[in-house]
Amino acid sequence: MEIKDEGLMFVISADQRGSRAREDLVGPAREAINDQFGDSLALPADRNAGDEIQLLTDSAATVLDITIMLARTGNWSIGIGVGTVRTPLPGAVGEATGDAFIAARDAVTAAKRRQTRVAVRGGNLTDAAWPTAEDAQSLLDPLLELLRRRSGQGWELHDVLTSAPTQADAAQVLGITAAAVSDRAKVAALKIERDARKALVRLLENLATTATTP
Repeated sequence: MEIKDEGLMFVISADQRGSRAREDLVGPAREAINDQFGDSLALPADRNAGDEIQLLTDSAATVLDITIMLARTGNWSIGIGVGTVRTPLPGAVGEATGDAFIAARDAVTAAKRRQTRVAVRGGNLTDAAWPTAEDAQSLLDPLLELLRRRSGQGWELHDVLTSAPTQADAAQVLGITAAAVSDRAKVAALKIERDARKALVRLLENLATTATTP
């Protein structure tokens, strides 16, 4: 991908929960991320430290989409770091360095102690910076809690609507009435999720602009 704002980027470090007692999930998750989001990544997502996925992007929307995708499974502690990255970039994400990577490392450690298992940290923010990483966290946490409580039927409709143009089309795919789709969408809070995602993307984009080097 082409870096639009050289040096200022997002890093996700996601650590597999309970990796010693269950099958390795890093490989399949890395493959899924690269297949779905490869065009938006600065470098391919890769394994880091054995049971961790690491990725680098300048797209706030991609960061949020991947965070929600991983958080949905309940299998990961996810750290989002925002800050500078040393350029030119190397050939692999594991070789890249910068404040965003340090922030992501702090974030994934903090995520293990959080209810949502997701944490946001900003590298070297100015004292007067707005928004802060805490501002992004304060909006991200309730969204993740909302999604954690969504039923299987709600997620089924959510997934169908990623490819179905309208709720009427989704009703045909699911074999239910349009009214039933509308009711399910309300219970699943799909519109609330959609609006919150837009706000979070803007907040993360603004957060990236406030990250500075010392």
